[in-house]
Amino acid sequence: MPEANPATRHCLVTGANRGLGLEFVRQLLARGERVVATCRQPGKAAALNALAGEHPGRLHVLPLDVASARSRDELVRELPLVLDGARLGLLLNNAGLLHGGERFGQVAESDLDASLRTNATGPFLLTQALAPWLADGDGDGARPGAVVANLSSEIGSLSGHGEFRTPSYAIGKAAQNMASVLLARALAPRGIRVIALHPGWVRTDMGGERAPLAAADAVAGLLATLDRLGPQDSGLFLDRVGRPVPW
Repeated sequence: MPEANPATRHCLVTGANRGLGLEFVRQLLARGERVVATCRQPGKAAALNALAGEHPGRLHVLPLDVASARSRDELVRELPLVLDGARLGLLLNNAGLLHGGERFGQVAESDLDASLRTNATGPFLLTQALAPWLADGDGDGARPGAVVANLSSEIGSLSGHGEFRTPSYAIGKAAQNMASVLLARALAPRGIRVIALHPGWVRTDMGGERAPLAAADAVAGLLATLDRLGPQDSGLFLDRVGRPVPW
């Protein structure tokens, strides 16, 4: 089992080549964190690679398709070389998949399967695989353990869903929310907190240009919410300012 490094926090961000994932990497680096940023095709991640050049030794870019068992296994093999004996203090399961334009009667089985693999199954299995590399905390919260933050959406809220909209994404995020609750229970004995986060409607490739919230503002709010988490908050579903979101 690797030893924790008390000097700095090591963070891992999935889906880090664009949108919220890229902004998380930017802001974590600005805070002095060490970051492992993953995406499916690092060779094409120009903005991410530029950041790596600006922050040598503090940003490592590794390949990961969160929906692929082989890709997850390869990340688990490579990660110890990057961490160099440290443990992760933050795991941000940000990678997601949204199919637009779905209509009832025409929802494809392949789209549902892909959404579940990327939005729910993949993050759950990745967290399970990386569990040995997550930093432990103590029981009273004096020494906080790692935080696992799953980027969810209010679209995955059962009670908050009043219309037929983006069904494969909604089903995937609802399943991810259950995964967050189960992971919180499984990792609680180690003092590791697991949280589901709704970032809001954000101007990204996924959110579109009409979204009212800038990625920089959304990420700043989400990181501030994570900073305030206590042991009692593990297993909650919160928005970017820390308000509970209905399940």
